[in-house]
Amino acid sequence: MTRTSTAELVLVAGFMAAAAFILVRRFYGMLTAVDATLSLPLWVTAAVCAFCAHMVRTRRKEGKVGLDRSQLNPMMAANLMVLGKASAWSGAICGGIFTGLAVYVAPRAADLAAAEADLPGVIAGALGGVALAVAGVVLERSCEVSPPGEGESVQ
Repeated sequence: MTRTSTAELVLVAGFMAAAAFILVRRFYGMLTAVDATLSLPLWVTAAVCAFCAHMVRTRRKEGKVGLDRSQLNPMMAANLMVLGKASAWSGAICGGIFTGLAVYVAPRAADLAAAEADLPGVIAGALGGVALAVAGVVLERSCEVSPPGEGESVQ
């Protein structure tokens, strides 16, 4: 599995922001209200990813990665790496969509009551998407294991 490129994440977020801006500009009147609770899953998943990254880094530093019950199973580390990769991409996509909404809503918040009501939820969603993408990348990079050096056996 290859590392998730931060440049690709930024490009996807930018594309999603542009697409969301174009669609919202045309269909804003048909959208439902954007509540701050919409960003809650992003924040919760980012917190879970950050906790898992801390746990994996602690176990790796202590040398507690292996097949014993008291150790971090390497398959669990691989699963957490996949969770990190999926979270990074999900955060980039959702953060981009909320950013596109923010670009449309923020300048109109003084004029439109709906835009003023949507602004806190849109900002929370954009920040939640960024937090999820960052936490996902950190988790993915925490689960990487360097190849064994010369003379070391692979266990």
